[in-house]
Amino acid sequence: MADSAKTRVHARYWIETAYPLEYAAEVMAGEQSSGTFIKVAGETAELKEAHGARMESIRELEPVNAPSLPGAGTPKRDFDGKWRRAEVALSWPIENMGPSLPNLVATVAGNLFELKPFSGLKLLDITLPDVFLTKYRGPQFGVPGTRRLTGVPQRPLVGTIIKPSVGLSPSATAEMVDALAEGGIDFIKDDELQADGPHCPFAERSAAVLEVLRRHRDRTGRMVMYACNITGDMDEMLERLETVAELEGTCAMVSLNSVGLPAVVALRKRSAVAIHGHRNGWGIYGRSPAIGMSYIAYQKLYRLAGVDHLHVNGLSNKFCEDDASVIASARECLTPMFDVPGRGCEIMPVFSSGQSVKQAAGTWAALGSTDLIFACGGGIMGHPGGIGAGVRAIHQAWDAALAGIPIEVAARENRELREAMETFGTQTGKQ
Repeated sequence: MADSAKTRVHARYWIETAYPLEYAAEVMAGEQSSGTFIKVAGETAELKEAHGARMESIRELEPVNAPSLPGAGTPKRDFDGKWRRAEVALSWPIENMGPSLPNLVATVAGNLFELKPFSGLKLLDITLPDVFLTKYRGPQFGVPGTRRLTGVPQRPLVGTIIKPSVGLSPSATAEMVDALAEGGIDFIKDDELQADGPHCPFAERSAAVLEVLRRHRDRTGRMVMYACNITGDMDEMLERLETVAELEGTCAMVSLNSVGLPAVVALRKRSAVAIHGHRNGWGIYGRSPAIGMSYIAYQKLYRLAGVDHLHVNGLSNKFCEDDASVIASARECLTPMFDVPGRGCEIMPVFSSGQSVKQAAGTWAALGSTDLIFACGGGIMGHPGGIGAGVRAIHQAWDAALAGIPIEVAARENRELREAMETFGTQTGKQ
């Protein structure tokens, strides 16, 4: 595997099929490399040896009695009514696609999902050879750079999302940011729904917000990181990226599934600021257990493309993802993709979605790392004492968690935390 890892792309899948597992794996390998539905003259033994996908392993799982997805075929004979499940590992020579992210996706996550022999197929993980690092830069800032830009050397970054998501004017947004910065926030992001609408244009909003944050920086010596949403057409995003840098901002946010991998690569090449990757739309790929790709595979693509932060959901979130999946995603963001010193492409996981003081202790207990952004929208904005009190309550919850103090004990001496617990409830997300 050591030599293979240097020259081959590896992918692991979950499959469900009515066909014999080895036959199904061969169909996958052929469809995504040199084969087609019928033998052709050019597919020589030598060509297949050099360029064919290789079946590395099959691990059979428990079968089921009905298909998970519609449209799947069954064998014409000897079908026993069972739909077999397995984990299958395939590999491809790097010569097939070269170190190209778009063509990598076409190879490991292309027509496979439509193949008739499968009633379920999901990409679980990918492993890439180091040659990809000769073309792609990976994150520019990652964990250490984000800490340097925000002036937060050790603890989690406490963040928030501008709420209401849409409807605020540039001046109203700046006023809210002023209160957040005054309260001690580390990180602020636009909601993904707020980009360049006529009621709150990007140019006016970014100028107003960053003027406020520069003023706070001049007073405190620390620049709050503001992830301006630059999502748009390519020329718009590049122009907005330059605007952020000119205004002395430190971060730009982009909706990954709206713009795609090549756009992120292009932004990374031009960016002087951190790139905050928002995964909105992720459920299309990840929600079904029977089709799509896992976040473990997905996040590797965008880490290599150049994002510095990625959303991983949050414990006890408002969506459908369970806590174990959230923590696995966060750990993976912090795990090197490559063994090249300084080029492991580790990034900062972003916990969000219904987060408040009640998840701090559980997040620390489960992840065991402070390398994260803990972003609370309503969990800060909805504090009965106001925005500043909401920020202080999150800091107090994390201070207690890191010190091993039960949140109920800490709340006795911290009014903001006590009021937050009365508003949002007791802690959740324990592992």
